[in-house]
Amino acid sequence: MPRDTLVPNGQKILPEGPDHIAALTAQVTALNNSLRHHSATDVLRAAIENVPNLALVSSFGAESVALLHLAAMVKRDLPVLFIDTEMLFAETLVYQQELSERLGLRNIQIIRAADILEKDPDGTLHQRDPDACCAFRKTVPLQNSLQGFDGWITGRKRFQSGTRASLPFFEVETPPNATARIKVNPLAHWQASDVADYIDENRLPRHPLVAQGYPSIGCAPCTSKVKPGEDPRAGRWRDTQKEECGIHFVDGKMVRTGAKT
Repeated sequence: MPRDTLVPNGQKILPEGPDHIAALTAQVTALNNSLRHHSATDVLRAAIENVPNLALVSSFGAESVALLHLAAMVKRDLPVLFIDTEMLFAETLVYQQELSERLGLRNIQIIRAADILEKDPDGTLHQRDPDACCAFRKTVPLQNSLQGFDGWITGRKRFQSGTRASLPFFEVETPPNATARIKVNPLAHWQASDVADYIDENRLPRHPLVAQGYPSIGCAPCTSKVKPGEDPRAGRWRDTQKEECGIHFVDGKMVRTGAKT
């Protein structure tokens, strides 16, 4: 029988199996209940205090600066994982470097797929199978990088899409063939206006493409400008049923699509 280990909430559980998931679920429930009416900063501090090995995953996209600024104020050396799909806008790469320096982020870890030339030699896979392109350029490299962490912080918010409408602060993620971990969404209850106000009040630099009509920014080939009145994520995988890149898991399954609400 595997040796008992300690998890963040102090309970003794087996390192793998349903007992591990049950203990994490109990911890997540307690954290959500205790922080129900607290701020994003309180959620971040609680996450850092309760999850031993924690990372923040950031796209350095349109709204990323708000969460990165909060994280820099709470723990400047928090690991920040940045996935370079090698199809990002040049503006995103420059923004990532400049913003990291400005905020004083001390632990940026850049993640790239190792098999791009083998799986997409001509760079056209996104046209034929965008899910497969996202999987090997984003999902697999991220999941491999997260193996050493007990949890990760995201910038997801409820208003962004129907798949995120009931997003909690803390949740248990159970990726297939990987140990369950805690996922933290400090900005879950923020509205678009909250993000804009925070950026303005703290005089934070916006991604340069926002002013050009890109309120949500991913890879260059799969991101288009958004017209006035459109959903902010309408420019992501336009004219397809795809809403998510697939880096998030619910009940052990990748989240890729979902009905709008």
